[in-house]
Amino acid sequence: MANDEVILLDFWPSMFGMRLRIALAEKEIKYEYRDEDLRNKSPLLLQMNPIHKKIPVLIHNGKPICESIIGVEYIDEVWKDKTPLLPSDPYERAQARFWADYIDKKLYRSARKIWGTNGEEQEVGKREFIECLKVLEGALGEKPYFGGDNFGFVDIALIGFYSWFHSYETYGNFSTEAECPKFVAWAKRCMQRDSVAKSLPDQHKVLEFAKILRHKFGLE
Repeated sequence: MANDEVILLDFWPSMFGMRLRIALAEKEIKYEYRDEDLRNKSPLLLQMNPIHKKIPVLIHNGKPICESIIGVEYIDEVWKDKTPLLPSDPYERAQARFWADYIDKKLYRSARKIWGTNGEEQEVGKREFIECLKVLEGALGEKPYFGGDNFGFVDIALIGFYSWFHSYETYGNFSTEAECPKFVAWAKRCMQRDSVAKSLPDQHKVLEFAKILRHKFGLE
């Protein structure tokens, strides 16, 4: 695999793209990063993801892999000689996929309401978001990572959201650490890893981006 060509079409504040950045870093895979202008999508993005026309897209030797969770699984299967991301046990692997799906369906939607709406809808989003974090705290239990002692698939699926926490807290007017201290302790543990720290943007930079979006949507 030494001569593989790997390209990542991404957009810097995307928590979905962060998953692939982290997985590639964990596997120590060299790749070309291309930041997309989503208002003027590149011909390569439209060619490689003609169905959804969205980032992130992992391109491996000219072949596209779309959807971030599918991309993380692909990275784990292709570069299996380094740092397994998914558990080897079939049941544990199924559980990891369940929690990744929960994050995409529940956490993302509630989180988006916090910065992307105002009033009652925003309050509903905040309540749902905190409820989701508490559920995830329950799944984490007393383990250092969702996969146990080792950083893995569910951690990768979730940690990108942490770069948006300053934005959620600013617009939702709450403290994640006060509501879910165990979750924040897990996030800080993940941030000590080079693969995570180098893949996540600064939270204040993300807040500036969220402000631009809110202004664009007429929320400010």
